[in-house]
Amino acid sequence: MSVHPIERALAYQFRDQALLHTALTHRSFSAQHNERLEFLGDSILNAIIARCLFERFPALPEGDLSRLRAHLVRQDRLYQQALTLSLGEFLRLGEGEQKSGGQRRPSILADALEALFGALWLDAGFEPAGAIIARLYGEMLAGLNAEQEIKDAKTRLQEYLQGRRLPLPRYSLLRSEGEAHAQQFTVRCELAAAGLASEGSGSSRRAAEQVAAERALLMLSKP
Repeated sequence: MSVHPIERALAYQFRDQALLHTALTHRSFSAQHNERLEFLGDSILNAIIARCLFERFPALPEGDLSRLRAHLVRQDRLYQQALTLSLGEFLRLGEGEQKSGGQRRPSILADALEALFGALWLDAGFEPAGAIIARLYGEMLAGLNAEQEIKDAKTRLQEYLQGRRLPLPRYSLLRSEGEAHAQQFTVRCELAAAGLASEGSGSSRRAAEQVAAERALLMLSKP
């Protein structure tokens, strides 16, 4: 049996190939799509990341652990993980989504990755699927600064600028796309004094602003 490139990236071969194919199928391609698997994957991702954080930070209270988990499972983080796996290359999309660049859209990639996690859970069981997710998130977890990440990105960016007596960032909505129940917002964050600007996308304007602020912080940290 040939091995799918995604299986090689995960270091796991599906016993039920239909689960893998469904996880990679967008609703624009077929009525047999990945949204139910996405529902499962969201649950297992939250559970596994919660366990990893619980073990790594034994002194943190529940509220701080919840904020750290939200930081790790948000759409932008899932999107980055999906890019690492080259997931977009293997998605089955309808013609319209293909033409509009759906294989690169953060929301589609993030949802597909959650669906893949759900498929892993059904095919391998909780512990093997959890081990794969923990491995994928290993580098991100290892570099996690709990004290810093407990504060959201907009707060950290504001404190960074205020500490250097620089003007606060200016956020502007660039566009909103999609139907009312599944909208995608794209926001621009401008740092006039630094001559920098970043963009972020999310399922709400606030979420998009957080992503844009996170990217602005990364730009400011580069030499």
